[in-house]
Amino acid sequence: MHLLNFAHPITDEQRQKAETLLEMKIDTVHNIKVQVETSRPLAPQVLSMVDSIDLSPEQWQGEKLVINPPSLNYITAVLLAELHGRMGYFPPCVRLRPVPGATPPRFEVAEILNLQHLRENARKKR
Repeated sequence: MHLLNFAHPITDEQRQKAETLLEMKIDTVHNIKVQVETSRPLAPQVLSMVDSIDLSPEQWQGEKLVINPPSLNYITAVLLAELHGRMGYFPPCVRLRPVPGATPPRFEVAEILNLQHLRENARKKR
């Protein structure tokens, strides 16, 4: 499995927890630099980020992928649209949460969000 990390570096503890929840080993972590220029159109910048990931069209469609999305919601919205187009489905997402009372602040893996499953369930309500 590939973890596409669009956020802060993943710690060993976070990776292990994600593997436990996914019931699968994460073989490769791709750390993607997320920096946008807010005065420029967003979509081309996100496309450039995704293009920087060294995956072939066959890998986008055939490999097991999970993402750790960026914190900025509008980047994540464009990113999910781009990934869905390349993959044919919504990728699962790692959700991090702050560890209560931790000094310095730390984040732990809270859950894996199965976006494709959520989408399929939502379609039943149409």
